[in-house]
Amino acid sequence: MGRKAKDYSWPAAPPALPSPVIDNHTHLESLGDVLREGVPLPSISEVISDAARVGVSKMIQVGCDLESARVTDSMIREHAALAGAIAIHPNEAPLHTHTADVGPDGLEPRYESRHDTSLDDALAEIERIARSNNKIRAIGETGIDLFRAGEQGFLAQKESFRAHIALAKELNLAMQIHDRDAHQEVIDVLLADGAPERTVFHCFSGDAEMADLAAQHGWYLSFAGPVTFGANNELREALRRTPTSHVLVETDAPYLTPHPYRGRPNAPYLMPYTVHTIAHVQELNLVDACQRIVENTHTVYGLW
Repeated sequence: MGRKAKDYSWPAAPPALPSPVIDNHTHLESLGDVLREGVPLPSISEVISDAARVGVSKMIQVGCDLESARVTDSMIREHAALAGAIAIHPNEAPLHTHTADVGPDGLEPRYESRHDTSLDDALAEIERIARSNNKIRAIGETGIDLFRAGEQGFLAQKESFRAHIALAKELNLAMQIHDRDAHQEVIDVLLADGAPERTVFHCFSGDAEMADLAAQHGWYLSFAGPVTFGANNELREALRRTPTSHVLVETDAPYLTPHPYRGRPNAPYLMPYTVHTIAHVQELNLVDACQRIVENTHTVYGLW
């Protein structure tokens, strides 16, 4: 018998959660990037409605290059369920400084027209958008990604990260961190520069020791689909040791689809799978888990 063809369609909706939750990190402008031919692309209104039906009442739309930051600015003005986070992604920073090099992923840098803008000018536009729209609630995602950067790229990422930290503090906004293969480097910068009061590790990927360190400093940890994957026992141990007062949840849609649909398109309506895992690992009933996540989300980002 031949191997069964992989399914790339949208998964069925899970049962609704018993209490609302908020997806604190999603990329709605990128939904079409992961879809195969013949898989329908929902409108933003449809995505929001689908999420609401399963209890995901609100979400933070994240734009982390110049184009998606502009789209985010417009999108969150149009849709009441959305707030925003904007930044220059760490993988974008070396492209704006024209110092991008090859990291462990082996991919050659890919320059596009937006990268003709200097990093300073790109950061100035992020600041302008953040100041002009009170629904921008975070600077992010920013940080360090050593999977896609060599020595020169790392220096540009670090420069950009420090500028974003300063901006978040100046504007009194939360900060969402992208940390890939760079736990110590990210921590070193946070400790040297002083983290913003509300600092979130987006899609946390550290171990229990790092979770303990985050708790000591009051940093929030946001868990996504990978915490549901069978092999990620170390990540679940980190979640278990994280204070319930500092746990957030996200989809990072359209990426990181939770088990049992890993590899298929992701959207906020699939977040209940991750919420169930959080409740189980933290030994909370589902209602309590949802309510604590919402309380934490409002503490970090305010109401909208």
